[in-house]
Amino acid sequence: MADTAPPDAQRLAEAAAEVMMESDRAARRLGIHVVSVAPGRSVLRMVVRREMLNGHDMGHGGMTFTLADTAFAYACNSHNQSAVAQTAQVTFLRPTRAGDVLTATAEEISRGRRSGIYDVTVVNQRDEKVAVFRGNSATIGGTLVPEAPAAH
Repeated sequence: MADTAPPDAQRLAEAAAEVMMESDRAARRLGIHVVSVAPGRSVLRMVVRREMLNGHDMGHGGMTFTLADTAFAYACNSHNQSAVAQTAQVTFLRPTRAGDVLTATAEEISRGRRSGIYDVTVVNQRDEKVAVFRGNSATIGGTLVPEAPAAH
């Protein structure tokens, strides 16, 4: 999607992601970083650390959900319209382990003036799907990059 985005829309998506990451203390604390962002799309990555394991010595599902939710947030805010999660659902497909490198790819399915639908796929370093996530966003008004008008 980044290859087909108009240059201004791509720059706006990147600027919005930079603003978000500057104030996203949770993502930074968990070691989540942006691999790429484009209008309606984001790719984020995180390494599963030992302190992210549950009582079964597997990656805590909440950590995988947080990565997917964060990718969703970067995708639905990539048009420089402030948006938050309205609903989200995750399905865990396989466990994660300490040292796994998880990559979450969020794709915009539908976007209207007030809401959007985004699918996120989370894979490990072997490209095995570990979770799928669907989020519905709600636009709350305002922009992330103040000097740029919101794209419609």
